[in-house]
Amino acid sequence: MYGLLGRLCSSEHKQKSLSETVSFSEYLHGMATLKIPEVVPSPEQDSERLKNAFDGLGTDENAVIWVLGHRTASQRRKIRETYRQLYNESLIDRLHSELSGDFRKAVILWTYDPAERDAKLANEALKMSKKGVKHLKVIVEIACATSPHHLMAVRQVYCSLFDSSLEEDIAYTVSLPLRKLLLGLVSSYRFDREEVDLVVANSEASTLHEAIKTKKLDHDHVVWILSTRNIFQLRETFDCYKQNFGNPIDQDIKSCGNGDLESLLKMVIMCIESPDKHFAEVIRDSIVGLGTDEDSLTRAIVTRAEIDTMKIREQYSYLYKDSLNDDVIGDTSGDYKNFLMTLLGERL
Repeated sequence: MYGLLGRLCSSEHKQKSLSETVSFSEYLHGMATLKIPEVVPSPEQDSERLKNAFDGLGTDENAVIWVLGHRTASQRRKIRETYRQLYNESLIDRLHSELSGDFRKAVILWTYDPAERDAKLANEALKMSKKGVKHLKVIVEIACATSPHHLMAVRQVYCSLFDSSLEEDIAYTVSLPLRKLLLGLVSSYRFDREEVDLVVANSEASTLHEAIKTKKLDHDHVVWILSTRNIFQLRETFDCYKQNFGNPIDQDIKSCGNGDLESLLKMVIMCIESPDKHFAEVIRDSIVGLGTDEDSLTRAIVTRAEIDTMKIREQYSYLYKDSLNDDVIGDTSGDYKNFLMTLLGERL
């Protein structure tokens, strides 16, 4: 009885007025490692410096890093627009012709608008999805580890870039039951404020437990809960699940088997519950073993540098007892290393 009363009291504290709530984006604010100079040059000055970097004897990669690696998304957009106006050429095209290798991939991904970047990453992931479910983690990251506003922007840009919707391409490319889950995740628009109802959390924890117990992981209720509830509500549901049934929900999902659906669901839960932990694991997996998975390493740092790389670095240290910065430095080299470390706030 006391436990029930305690939970009800807890619920009262978690119910906030609209003026007190925070959005998912606000929740992550201040966790970025991107460093901006106190006095930011004008887009014209930045464009001129980039042009000079391209037109000298050989490309001045340090100048490219210095300019683009210390500008926000909105500042980079203005640089792209200004560069085209001044020189009648695309900055992205020029970067493509001047740079090479993983450095070029990283700089170009970073220079895109975030929504355009993620739309391109999603499209590439769907092309690669036949090679394994791990490629679909990009779709999960976009749907579950970013704000609803960003997901909507990605869907809009995707349509304009590829003459089809993200939903259409998932439906065409991905087979059931993964298709059903991914379509639910990318099609919804979550409420983007910190509103939590403990009664609902307990009820939906029970629904999820029943689906896991009966191994019906693709049940409509499972997809509906994971794709429509706000991030804070889902985190409370996962907490209730652990309290009520003894195990973390991802652990119980693992007991259902090691298939693609189980793998994808665990990824969904991780991206909702602890995106910093998910991306710490992405970085670690890209570094350990034979060779480096530069595409995954680049994606993790480039897509999160303006969001939560500070938290990712802390989580990495906690999980692996190693320094993320040291591990990235030890596994990369040259301009590629310098650019990643700039985004991680280690090079001014």
